[in-house]
Amino acid sequence: QVQLVESGGGLVQPGGSLRLSCAASGSILSINRMGWYRQAPGKQRELVAAITSGGSTNYADSVKGRFTISKDNAKNTVYMQMNSLKPEDTAVYYCNGVVLTTLRSVDSYWGRGTQVTVSS
Repeated sequence: QVQLVESGGGLVQPGGSLRLSCAASGSILSINRMGWYRQAPGKQRELVAAITSGGSTNYADSVKGRFTISKDNAKNTVYMQMNSLKPEDTAVYYCNGVVLTTLRSVDSYWGRGTQVTVSS
């Protein structure tokens, strides 16, 4: 069993910054990839940013230059620094991890989500 716990969401004014964290724990042998997704009301969940075990990153076009994803391998934690936030960034942000477990299976896990609201 693997658990992902997000933190760092909240209410911020347009132009402000937030830093999200996601810590993975449980039966982990290695983490292949971790990413952040978001879902706004009435919209589908979308990929925001992801980082592989090798450190390769990819971003949604809408956040390039504003958001930065990073990781701490020793802590099995991924971060996302969000700068220059816009009202359209308002959503529930979910952490996802693709994990090789101690059962030697590769599975995808989700956190419960953290609300980010950008409003004046």
